[in-house]
Amino acid sequence: MRGVTLTYETVRDWCLKFGQTFANELRRRRPRPCDKWHLDEMFIKINGEDHYLWRVVDQDGNVLDILVQSRRNKKAAKRFFRKLPKGLRHVPRVIITDKLKSYRAAKAEVMPGVEHRPA
Repeated sequence: MRGVTLTYETVRDWCLKFGQTFANELRRRRPRPCDKWHLDEMFIKINGEDHYLWRVVDQDGNVLDILVQSRRNKKAAKRFFRKLPKGLRHVPRVIITDKLKSYRAAKAEVMPGVEHRPA
């Protein structure tokens, strides 16, 4: 619109040259999640089959992570707890969950030292 003509190759080169620096700066400026996380789950239907939407919300209401799985057992909970610290690079002080026994068992194996409070 302003008389600047660019090719797709130029934009691709700029992305390769400046993209990682820009992404690192955005990641550095992102606010750190609070130390109290709420873990909850919802039942959803996908193509007529029941699935479980697991999500983690910090005390300010920011959604930190979500995961959709077809199972709701200790193995599924362990997978979710293992995935959490990798994506966020932060460990909470307290995790608040409902009274599902698989949460307690999975958290004890994957995140030792984090307090678990059933709601």
